[in-house]
Amino acid sequence: MENQEAPKKKNKVLPIILLVVVIAGGIFGISKYRYAQHHEDTDDAQLDNDISPVISRVTGYVNEIRFEDNQFVRKGDTLVVIDNRDMRIKTEQASAALENARAGVSVAQANVSSAIANLETAKSSVETAKIRVWKSTQDFTRYQNLLADKAVTQQQFDAAKAEKESAEASLVTAQRQQSSATAMVEAAQKQVVVANSVVSQKQADLDFADLQLSYATIIAPADGYASKKNIQIGQLVNAGTSMFAIVSGNEIYVVANFKETQVGKMQKGNSVEVIIDAFPDKKVEGTVASFSAATGAKFSLLPPDNATGNFVKVVQRLPVKIAIKSDPSMKDVLRPGMSAKVSVLVQ
Repeated sequence: MENQEAPKKKNKVLPIILLVVVIAGGIFGISKYRYAQHHEDTDDAQLDNDISPVISRVTGYVNEIRFEDNQFVRKGDTLVVIDNRDMRIKTEQASAALENARAGVSVAQANVSSAIANLETAKSSVETAKIRVWKSTQDFTRYQNLLADKAVTQQQFDAAKAEKESAEASLVTAQRQQSSATAMVEAAQKQVVVANSVVSQKQADLDFADLQLSYATIIAPADGYASKKNIQIGQLVNAGTSMFAIVSGNEIYVVANFKETQVGKMQKGNSVEVIIDAFPDKKVEGTVASFSAATGAKFSLLPPDNATGNFVKVVQRLPVKIAIKSDPSMKDVLRPGMSAKVSVLVQ
Protein backbone atom coordinates (compact mmCIF):
# COMPACT_ATOMS: atom_id res chain seq x y z
CA MET A 1 0.00 0.00 0.00
CA GLU A 2 2.81 2.42 0.83
CA ASN A 3 4.51 1.75 -2.54
CA GLN A 4 1.32 2.67 -4.44
CA GLU A 5 0.83 6.01 -2.62
CA ALA A 6 4.42 7.25 -3.36
CA PRO A 7 3.96 7.35 -7.17
CA LYS A 8 0.68 9.19 -6.74
CA LYS A 9 2.40 11.93 -4.69
CA LYS A 10 5.15 12.23 -7.31
CA ASN A 11 2.56 12.55 -10.05
CA LYS A 12 0.96 15.48 -8.22
CA VAL A 13 4.26 17.34 -7.61
CA LEU A 14 5.36 17.38 -11.27
CA PRO A 15 2.24 19.13 -12.59
CA ILE A 16 2.49 21.71 -9.81
CA ILE A 17 6.16 22.43 -10.65
CA LEU A 18 5.30 22.64 -14.35
CA LEU A 19 2.42 25.01 -13.60
CA VAL A 20 4.66 27.23 -11.48
CA VAL A 21 7.27 27.32 -14.28
CA VAL A 22 4.64 28.17 -16.87
CA ILE A 23 3.18 30.94 -14.68
CA ALA A 24 6.63 32.34 -13.90
CA GLY A 25 7.56 32.21 -17.55
CA GLY A 26 4.34 33.94 -18.50
CA ILE A 27 4.86 36.67 -15.94
CA PHE A 28 8.44 37.10 -17.11
CA GLY A 29 7.41 37.21 -20.75
CA ILE A 30 4.60 39.68 -20.08
CA SER A 31 6.93 41.93 -18.08
CA LYS A 32 9.50 41.81 -20.87
CA TYR A 33 6.84 42.56 -23.47
CA ARG A 34 5.48 45.49 -21.49
CA TYR A 35 9.03 46.74 -20.91
CA ALA A 36 9.82 46.47 -24.61
CA GLN A 37 6.69 48.48 -25.46
CA HIS A 38 8.07 51.53 -23.58
CA HIS A 39 11.85 51.14 -23.78
CA GLU A 40 14.49 50.96 -26.49
CA ASP A 41 17.77 49.35 -25.43
CA THR A 42 21.21 49.00 -26.94
CA ASP A 43 24.64 47.97 -25.77
CA ASP A 44 26.28 49.64 -28.78
CA ALA A 45 27.11 52.77 -26.80
CA GLN A 46 30.14 54.44 -25.31
CA LEU A 47 31.10 57.52 -23.35
CA ASP A 48 32.45 60.43 -25.36
CA ASN A 49 33.77 63.94 -24.88
CA ASP A 50 35.39 66.75 -26.86
CA ILE A 51 39.00 65.91 -27.70
CA SER A 52 41.20 68.68 -29.14
CA PRO A 53 44.41 67.56 -30.85
CA VAL A 54 47.24 70.06 -30.32
CA ILE A 55 49.31 70.38 -33.49
CA SER A 56 52.56 72.28 -33.97
CA ARG A 57 52.22 75.22 -36.34
CA VAL A 58 55.96 75.84 -36.69
CA THR A 59 59.10 73.74 -37.11
CA GLY A 60 61.63 73.69 -34.29
CA TYR A 61 63.23 71.79 -31.43
CA VAL A 62 61.30 71.22 -28.20
CA ASN A 63 62.94 73.20 -25.38
CA GLU A 64 60.46 72.64 -22.54
CA ILE A 65 57.53 70.38 -21.71
CA ARG A 66 55.59 71.76 -18.77
CA PHE A 67 53.05 69.01 -18.17
CA GLU A 68 52.87 65.34 -17.37
CA ASP A 69 50.88 62.86 -19.38
CA ASN A 70 47.19 62.80 -18.30
CA GLN A 71 47.63 65.95 -16.20
CA PHE A 72 44.68 68.32 -15.81
CA VAL A 73 45.45 71.73 -17.32
CA ARG A 74 43.66 75.05 -17.57
CA LYS A 75 42.94 76.99 -20.73
CA GLY A 76 45.86 79.32 -21.50
CA ASP A 77 48.48 77.34 -19.55
CA THR A 78 51.85 77.14 -21.31
CA LEU A 79 52.45 73.46 -22.01
CA VAL A 80 55.30 73.30 -24.56
CA VAL A 81 58.04 75.77 -25.53
CA ILE A 82 59.79 75.39 -28.89
CA ASP A 83 63.22 76.89 -29.61
CA ASN A 84 62.36 80.28 -31.11
CA ARG A 85 65.78 81.86 -31.78
CA ASP A 86 65.47 81.72 -35.56
CA MET A 87 61.92 83.07 -35.37
CA ARG A 88 63.07 85.89 -33.09
CA ILE A 89 65.77 86.84 -35.61
CA LYS A 90 63.17 86.94 -38.37
CA THR A 91 61.04 89.20 -36.16
CA GLU A 92 63.98 91.57 -35.64
CA GLN A 93 64.68 91.59 -39.38
CA ALA A 94 61.05 92.39 -40.10
CA SER A 95 61.11 95.16 -37.48
CA ALA A 96 64.24 96.69 -39.04
CA ALA A 97 62.67 96.50 -42.50
CA LEU A 98 59.60 98.29 -41.13
CA GLU A 99 61.72 101.11 -39.67
CA ASN A 100 63.52 101.43 -43.00
CA ALA A 101 60.19 101.64 -44.82
CA ARG A 102 58.97 104.33 -42.41
CA ALA A 103 62.17 106.29 -43.07
CA GLY A 104 61.39 105.96 -46.77
CA VAL A 105 58.04 107.61 -46.14
CA SER A 106 59.79 110.53 -44.44
CA VAL A 107 62.15 110.90 -47.41
CA ALA A 108 59.24 110.74 -49.84
CA GLN A 109 57.35 113.40 -47.89
CA ALA A 110 60.48 115.60 -47.88
CA ASN A 111 60.69 115.17 -51.65
CA VAL A 112 57.09 116.34 -51.92
CA SER A 113 57.91 119.47 -49.92
CA SER A 114 60.94 120.14 -52.11
CA ALA A 115 58.92 119.60 -55.28
CA ILE A 116 56.22 121.98 -54.05
CA ALA A 117 58.87 124.63 -53.32
CA ASN A 118 60.28 124.21 -56.83
CA LEU A 119 56.75 124.55 -58.22
CA GLU A 120 56.23 127.80 -56.35
CA THR A 121 59.55 129.09 -57.72
CA ALA A 122 58.48 128.10 -61.23
CA LYS A 123 55.17 129.92 -60.78
CA SER A 124 57.06 133.05 -59.69
CA SER A 125 59.29 132.75 -62.74
CA VAL A 126 56.22 132.56 -64.96
CA GLU A 127 54.74 135.67 -63.38
CA THR A 128 58.06 137.51 -63.81
CA ALA A 129 58.25 136.41 -67.41
CA LYS A 130 54.71 137.63 -68.04
CA ILE A 131 55.55 141.07 -66.66
CA ARG A 132 58.64 141.21 -68.82
CA VAL A 133 56.59 140.24 -71.87
CA TRP A 134 54.05 142.94 -71.07
CA LYS A 135 56.72 145.63 -70.67
CA SER A 136 58.63 144.58 -73.78
CA THR A 137 55.42 144.52 -75.78
CA GLN A 138 54.58 148.04 -74.66
CA ASP A 139 58.08 149.23 -75.55
CA PHE A 140 57.92 147.51 -78.92
CA THR A 141 54.58 149.16 -79.74
CA ARG A 142 55.90 152.55 -78.66
CA TYR A 143 59.12 152.24 -80.70
CA GLN A 144 57.11 151.03 -83.69
CA ASN A 145 55.02 154.23 -83.66
CA LEU A 146 58.08 156.39 -83.10
CA LEU A 147 59.88 154.68 -85.99
CA ALA A 148 56.97 155.55 -88.26
CA ASP A 149 57.42 159.20 -87.23
CA LYS A 150 61.19 158.95 -87.69
CA ALA A 151 61.62 159.77 -83.95
CA VAL A 152 63.87 156.75 -83.21
CA THR A 153 66.49 154.94 -85.13
CA GLN A 154 66.10 151.51 -86.71
CA GLN A 155 68.67 150.21 -84.24
CA GLN A 156 66.56 151.26 -81.26
CA PHE A 157 63.47 149.66 -82.82
CA ASP A 158 65.34 146.40 -83.47
CA ALA A 159 66.54 146.34 -79.87
CA ALA A 160 62.94 146.71 -78.61
CA LYS A 161 61.80 143.98 -80.95
CA ALA A 162 64.57 141.62 -79.78
CA GLU A 163 63.70 142.32 -76.17
CA LYS A 164 60.04 141.47 -76.86
CA GLU A 165 60.89 138.19 -78.57
CA SER A 166 63.38 137.28 -75.80
CA ALA A 167 60.71 137.93 -73.14
CA GLU A 168 58.19 135.78 -74.97
CA ALA A 169 60.73 132.95 -75.25
CA SER A 170 61.53 133.26 -71.54
CA LEU A 171 57.80 133.04 -70.75
CA VAL A 172 57.47 129.80 -72.75
CA THR A 173 60.52 128.39 -70.95
CA ALA A 174 59.12 129.38 -67.54
CA GLN A 175 55.73 127.83 -68.35
CA ARG A 176 57.42 124.57 -69.37
CA GLN A 177 59.41 124.64 -66.14
CA GLN A 178 56.16 125.13 -64.22
CA SER A 179 54.59 122.11 -65.97
CA SER A 180 57.68 120.05 -65.17
CA ALA A 181 57.58 121.17 -61.52
CA THR A 182 53.88 120.25 -61.35
CA ALA A 183 54.67 116.76 -62.71
CA MET A 184 57.48 116.44 -60.16
CA VAL A 185 55.03 117.25 -57.35
CA GLU A 186 52.58 114.61 -58.59
CA ALA A 187 55.40 112.06 -58.91
CA ALA A 188 56.63 112.85 -55.40
CA GLN A 189 53.11 112.45 -54.01
CA LYS A 190 52.80 109.08 -55.72
CA GLN A 191 56.11 108.09 -54.18
CA VAL A 192 54.59 108.83 -50.78
CA VAL A 193 51.71 106.49 -51.60
CA VAL A 194 54.19 103.81 -52.70
CA ALA A 195 56.27 104.33 -49.56
CA ASN A 196 53.16 103.99 -47.39
CA SER A 197 52.22 100.76 -49.18
CA VAL A 198 55.73 99.46 -48.48
CA VAL A 199 55.22 100.33 -44.80
CA SER A 200 51.95 98.38 -44.82
CA GLN A 201 53.69 95.41 -46.41
CA LYS A 202 56.55 95.51 -43.93
CA GLN A 203 54.05 95.84 -41.07
CA ALA A 204 52.29 92.73 -42.35
CA ASP A 205 55.65 90.94 -42.51
CA LEU A 206 56.34 91.93 -38.92
CA ASP A 207 52.88 90.82 -37.80
CA PHE A 208 53.40 87.47 -39.51
CA ALA A 209 56.84 87.08 -37.91
CA ASP A 210 55.35 87.91 -34.49
CA LEU A 211 52.57 85.40 -35.12
CA GLN A 212 55.07 82.69 -36.03
CA LEU A 213 57.05 83.57 -32.90
CA SER A 214 53.91 83.22 -30.77
CA TYR A 215 53.37 79.72 -32.19
CA ALA A 216 56.62 78.64 -30.51
CA THR A 217 54.75 78.76 -27.19
CA ILE A 218 52.06 76.07 -27.10
CA ILE A 219 49.17 76.86 -24.75
CA ALA A 220 46.23 74.75 -23.67
CA PRO A 221 43.22 75.47 -25.94
CA ALA A 222 40.72 74.44 -23.26
CA ASP A 223 40.38 73.05 -19.74
CA GLY A 224 40.94 69.32 -19.69
CA TYR A 225 43.41 66.47 -19.44
CA ALA A 226 46.59 66.59 -21.52
CA SER A 227 46.94 63.07 -22.87
CA LYS A 228 48.61 61.06 -25.61
CA LYS A 229 51.88 62.98 -25.31
CA ASN A 230 54.21 61.93 -28.12
CA ILE A 231 57.02 64.49 -27.89
CA GLN A 232 60.26 64.66 -25.92
CA ILE A 233 62.65 67.47 -25.01
CA GLY A 234 65.11 68.06 -27.83
CA GLN A 235 62.85 66.47 -30.43
CA LEU A 236 62.48 68.22 -33.78
CA VAL A 237 58.82 68.80 -34.54
CA ASN A 238 57.60 69.89 -37.94
CA ALA A 239 54.65 72.10 -38.68
CA GLY A 240 51.60 69.84 -38.58
CA THR A 241 53.03 67.39 -36.04
CA SER A 242 50.46 66.19 -33.49
CA MET A 243 52.08 66.67 -30.08
CA PHE A 244 49.32 65.73 -27.64
CA ALA A 245 45.57 66.02 -27.14
CA ILE A 246 43.35 67.81 -24.66
CA VAL A 247 40.41 65.76 -23.44
CA SER A 248 37.89 68.40 -22.46
CA GLY A 249 36.95 68.70 -18.82
CA ASN A 250 33.36 69.56 -19.74
CA GLU A 251 30.45 67.26 -18.99
CA ILE A 252 30.91 63.85 -20.56
CA TYR A 253 28.12 62.37 -22.66
CA VAL A 254 27.09 59.08 -24.26
CA VAL A 255 26.83 58.27 -27.95
CA ALA A 256 24.45 55.32 -28.47
CA ASN A 257 24.08 53.72 -31.89
CA PHE A 258 20.45 52.64 -32.15
CA LYS A 259 19.03 50.67 -35.04
CA GLU A 260 16.96 52.74 -37.41
CA THR A 261 13.93 50.68 -36.41
CA GLN A 262 14.34 51.82 -32.80
CA VAL A 263 14.39 55.59 -33.18
CA GLY A 264 10.87 56.03 -34.54
CA LYS A 265 9.36 56.72 -31.10
CA MET A 266 12.34 58.52 -29.62
CA GLN A 267 12.19 62.26 -29.03
CA LYS A 268 14.57 64.84 -27.72
CA GLY A 269 14.25 65.01 -23.94
CA ASN A 270 13.32 61.35 -23.38
CA SER A 271 14.60 59.95 -20.09
CA VAL A 272 17.51 57.53 -20.37
CA GLU A 273 19.03 54.99 -18.01
CA VAL A 274 22.73 54.33 -18.55
CA ILE A 275 24.76 51.48 -17.10
CA ILE A 276 28.50 51.78 -17.63
CA ASP A 277 30.27 48.44 -18.04
CA ALA A 278 33.08 49.48 -15.70
CA PHE A 279 30.56 50.24 -12.93
CA PRO A 280 27.66 47.80 -13.41
CA ASP A 281 26.24 48.43 -9.96
CA LYS A 282 25.63 52.12 -10.60
CA LYS A 283 22.90 53.48 -12.84
CA VAL A 284 23.29 56.92 -14.35
CA GLU A 285 20.36 59.05 -15.41
CA GLY A 286 20.35 61.00 -18.66
CA THR A 287 18.23 62.53 -21.41
CA VAL A 288 18.24 62.33 -25.18
CA ALA A 289 20.10 65.47 -26.33
CA SER A 290 20.14 65.15 -30.12
CA PHE A 291 20.08 62.82 -33.09
CA SER A 292 22.83 62.54 -35.67
CA ALA A 293 22.14 64.17 -39.04
CA ALA A 294 23.04 60.91 -40.81
CA THR A 295 23.67 57.27 -40.03
CA GLY A 296 27.09 56.12 -39.00
CA ALA A 297 27.67 54.44 -42.35
CA LYS A 298 27.31 57.77 -44.17
CA PHE A 299 30.17 59.24 -42.12
CA SER A 300 32.49 56.32 -42.85
CA LEU A 301 35.53 56.64 -45.09
CA LEU A 302 33.83 54.65 -47.85
CA PRO A 303 30.07 55.09 -47.43
CA PRO A 304 28.04 52.25 -48.96
CA ASP A 305 26.29 52.89 -52.26
CA ASN A 306 23.04 51.00 -52.71
CA ALA A 307 22.92 51.76 -56.43
CA THR A 308 24.54 48.43 -57.30
CA GLY A 309 23.30 45.14 -58.65
CA ASN A 310 24.26 43.27 -55.47
CA PHE A 311 22.11 45.27 -53.06
CA VAL A 312 21.53 43.67 -49.65
CA LYS A 313 19.38 45.59 -47.22
CA VAL A 314 21.15 46.10 -43.89
CA VAL A 315 19.60 47.73 -40.87
CA GLN A 316 21.51 50.98 -40.30
CA ARG A 317 22.41 52.53 -36.96
CA LEU A 318 21.83 56.16 -36.04
CA PRO A 319 24.07 57.79 -33.41
CA VAL A 320 22.08 59.40 -30.60
CA LYS A 321 23.75 61.84 -28.19
CA ILE A 322 22.69 61.39 -24.59
CA ALA A 323 23.46 63.95 -21.91
CA ILE A 324 24.04 62.34 -18.54
CA LYS A 325 23.85 63.68 -15.01
CA SER A 326 27.31 63.06 -13.69
CA ASP A 327 27.58 61.68 -10.21
CA PRO A 328 30.24 63.66 -8.27
CA SER A 329 31.71 60.37 -7.08
CA MET A 330 32.12 59.20 -10.69
CA LYS A 331 33.19 62.48 -12.28
CA ASP A 332 36.89 61.71 -12.04
CA VAL A 333 36.65 58.08 -13.16
CA LEU A 334 34.50 58.34 -16.30
CA ARG A 335 36.59 58.37 -19.46
CA PRO A 336 35.67 58.73 -23.13
CA GLY A 337 35.56 55.39 -24.88
CA MET A 338 34.10 53.40 -21.99
CA SER A 339 31.35 51.00 -23.05
CA ALA A 340 27.82 51.39 -21.75
CA LYS A 341 24.31 49.97 -21.99
CA VAL A 342 21.49 52.43 -22.69
CA SER A 343 17.74 52.20 -22.14
CA VAL A 344 15.51 55.01 -23.46
CA LEU A 345 12.01 55.47 -22.04
CA VAL A 346 9.59 56.11 -24.93
CA GLN A 347 5.86 56.73 -25.00
